[in-house]
Formats: sequence, C-alpha cells, structure tokens
Amino acid sequence: MLGRTADVVDIDWMVEEDQPEYDFVVDKEKAMRYGVAPAQVVATIRAALSGNTVGTLHKPASYNPVNIVLKLDDADKSSLDDLKNLKVISQSGNAVPVGDLVTIKRATKEKSIYRKNQKRVVYVTADMAGKLESPSYAMMNISDSLKNIKLPEGYLLNEEYTQQPEFEDNFSLKWDGEWQITYEVFRDLGIAFVVVIVIIYMLIVGWFQNFTVPLVMLAAIPLSLVGIVLGHWMMGAFFTATSMIGFIALAGVMVRNSVLLIDFIDIRLKEGIPLKQAIIEAGAVRTTPILLTAGAVVLGAVIILFDPIFQGLAISLMGGTITSTFLTLLVVPLLYYKMLKKKYAKKQTTDIQPAND
Repeated sequence: MLGRTADVVDIDWMVEEDQPEYDFVVDKEKAMRYGVAPAQVVATIRAALSGNTVGTLHKPASYNPVNIVLKLDDADKSSLDDLKNLKVISQSGNAVPVGDLVTIKRATKEKSIYRKNQKRVVYVTADMAGKLESPSYAMMNISDSLKNIKLPEGYLLNEEYTQQPEFEDNFSLKWDGEWQITYEVFRDLGIAFVVVIVIIYMLIVGWFQNFTVPLVMLAAIPLSLVGIVLGHWMMGAFFTATSMIGFIALAGVMVRNSVLLIDFIDIRLKEGIPLKQAIIEAGAVRTTPILLTAGAVVLGAVIILFDPIFQGLAISLMGGTITSTFLTLLVVPLLYYKMLKKKYAKKQTTDIQPAND
C-alpha cells in the first residue's frame, strides 16, 4: 500500500528473508572411536570461523598487551567443503577430517524479534519526497484503504495515531516517526500558547482592574492568523513548528498594540472627553508607535525569511504582524466602543437630567 501511495519513497520493513543455517552435529560415538573429544571438534570449527587467541604479544611501546589470534583466511572458509576438510588431531596423533566426525543439517535461521515498549512490532519504514513533504497526506490516503486488507476471521485492524495500543489481541497500525514528533511538538506548543494567553490575561486584569477589557485586547491575537495563513500561502510554505513559535511570539506584540490604544482611550475618558472622540484621538496618536513596533518586527524577520528551517518563523512574524497591526487599529477600537457605548450613554443621560430639571 505504501508503494502505491504518491510521494512515498524508500519503502522497507524489518521482516528478514529466510537465511540458511548449517548445524554441525558431532557424532559422539564415531569421535570416540577415532580418539577425538567432541569439544575438540567444536573448538576447531569455532577457531576456523571466528579465530582463536593462542598467545599474547608484549610490545615495549604498547601499554596493553596484543593478542595473537589464529584464524583462517576468508578464502579458506568460504564453503562447507573447506570446513569439512579441517583436520583434528586424535589422541593417537592421527589427523582426522572434521567431515568424518559430524553430520551437517541445513535449517532456517531464526529471525529477529522487534519490540517497542515491551510490545512485539514489525517496523515498516518510508520517506516522503515530492511536492507534499508532510507524512499526513500519505497517512490519510493509506487510512482510506485499510478497510480493504483481508484479515483472519475474528480479527480487526485498529489504527493508532498518538499512542501505542494497550493490548496485543488484535492487529494494530501505529503511525510513528516524523508524524509522532510533529504531533508532540504541536501539542506542547499549543499548551505553551494557552499558558501564555492565561498569563497575559492575568497581567492585564491586574493592571486595568477589569475582567472584560482584556478580552478586547486579546482579540488582536486571532487577527494575526489571517496574515500567517496568507503569508504561508503566498510563499508556498508549510505551517511548521517554527511557524507556531512565531504565532506564540506575536501574542505579546499584538496585545501590546491593543494596550497602547485602550490605555490612551481610558486616559482621555478620565479627562472628560466623549467616548467617540477619545477613540478617534487614540487612533491618531498611537498609530505611529504601533507602526514603528510592527516595522521593527518585520525588518528583523527578513534576515531569516529564506532560511530552510526558520522560514516559517519569519513568515509568521512578518505576515501576522502586518495584518494584525492594521486590523488591530480598526477592530480593537470598534470592539471597545461597542462595549462602552451603552455605559457612557447612560452616564451622559444621568449628567444631563439635572440640567433639564
């Protein structure tokens, strides 16, 4: 199935082909008649195949002694006949061929067993190449075809994405590798982003002594997603972990712009300026420092725009800053005006009532 999936290359699995194995079984009765101990035959074959340490060489210039290893040349142990012709010296001093003392049995070598977290697995490996580099696309294509796999009666094929199956009483396909890393990175970054938002909200509540005003200020954060999505689309780039880091970093910058606007509006309101006039003045006065902040962020990100690893970070910082800045100058004042309009309308009515009386 992987082989039939587009952009999937270098497919392999950890199932080994059958490999022959030859067992040299010593005929103990025949060996005793020749005056050869079975252990002597075993030692001779082991020495021929793997080598045997027969002494130690003490070199004055070497700190550790050097082993003297006796072994056959590769050309002299390349076939079964070579091993059969090995000679073993009997107790009477005669040289007896190993082939006269053993029976050679051909068998299939036992295959390796792989486990992960104490569960038996078969690894199937592949890489992505081509236009779509993310494994998610290949996973979705293969998932649609899993139902076509014929299984023994009474068994099911479960599909796991983020964790290993708990039991082994059924067949399971666990997506791992790059997908697992991607999932864990975005999960951890998402948790970090939520923590950042909560901390920012608590700081703003502590400063403004209000629980609803921070919600207006935080509205600038999702506005940056517009520019981030458009930026990745225009550059033809994927949304990566560095893109997510850029989105988190923008949270503080965008909230700062909202704080500049709303703080100025509150200052003017305390001076007795009407709500609408205070909002207009805030936009006129605070636009310049907000644009300067945004420009500094954009220019600082240009140097990593074409870096293959940090390109996503640059696109998020640049695209998110540009769109969020202009949308913040419009959306945040409007939301704040809508939130305070009824409150200040009642206040003005209360202030005017005594004068009419």
